[in-house]
Amino acid sequence: MPIIPDYDLQAHNTLAIAATAKYFVEVHDNDELAAALSFANKGKLPLLILGGGSNLVLADDFPGLAIQIKHSGIDVIEEDEEHVYLQVGAGENWHDLVCHCLNFHYWGLENLSLIPGNVGAAPIQNIGAYGVELKDVFLELQAMEVNSRVLVNFEKQACQFAYRDSVFKGRLRDRYVITQVTLKLKKSPEVQINYPALMQALSDRNASDITPQVVAKTVCEIRRSKLPDPAEIPNAGSFFKNPIVPDETFVNLQSRFPGIVGYPAGENKTKLAAGWLIDQAGLKGYTQGSVAVHTQQALVLTHTGEGDGRALIALADHIKSQVFDRYQVDLEMEPRIYP
Repeated sequence: MPIIPDYDLQAHNTLAIAATAKYFVEVHDNDELAAALSFANKGKLPLLILGGGSNLVLADDFPGLAIQIKHSGIDVIEEDEEHVYLQVGAGENWHDLVCHCLNFHYWGLENLSLIPGNVGAAPIQNIGAYGVELKDVFLELQAMEVNSRVLVNFEKQACQFAYRDSVFKGRLRDRYVITQVTLKLKKSPEVQINYPALMQALSDRNASDITPQVVAKTVCEIRRSKLPDPAEIPNAGSFFKNPIVPDETFVNLQSRFPGIVGYPAGENKTKLAAGWLIDQAGLKGYTQGSVAVHTQQALVLTHTGEGDGRALIALADHIKSQVFDRYQVDLEMEPRIYP
């Protein structure tokens, strides 16, 4: 398990930002992870836990240890008449997992097709798309406590899942490294197609023809039409969370901006479409040096590969300022900034 000094992280983040980690290591199991954490503790080094690199912005060189999680494995650990319980290594690619489940007829992940990143990051964000969130299929996870290197299991309630949020982004931030996730998937298909964009895309099909495979294929088509491939245009996917506001605020906004897009978010709240807010503020396609707002999806910020993280953060701050000035709505960035 070589620990490599002065390691270039450009290939380890989907924004292709050039930055160097003081140290870098790949870990393939819990023993290697414990050894890496011990090394960091002894050197009082900050940690950067890497999965697919799709949810971070490297604002500068990282002055600590970057740990690439490579835990693998997709194993059925239990079955009953209705469900199959799947234990998945944190280093597995998320979309590859979705395809695996489709091939084996394990249902529930199809709406989450083509989401970038690895399995270990999924609970941190409570990833979601097209009407489904990770919490809908989540059973439990295993994580290693950073200081003690003790393994701890977290059931759903302990994870405190919310919209693009969990306890691992709040109270337990940086205290645990997720090593595996257990999902509870269905043996009988129950497609979820109530999300407007998905419903529209499938409107010409008979209900009996809409299988989980069709849903997954349609989700992939929608995502590819809106979101650039990071291998071709470096980006971190959706850069801003869709803001949730009180219904009263939404009504007031509707009176000023009749076309504003919003969806019920429970508890007298409405979820606004951040992409619509950015687009209508005149920022779709806006370029600022080496970074830009994507021409087809205003939620996506792109990078030419020749700039740095500070330029991207400056662009994000400009977008937040313009949106707030126009709508008095705060946008929150999804990716985490390091260091």
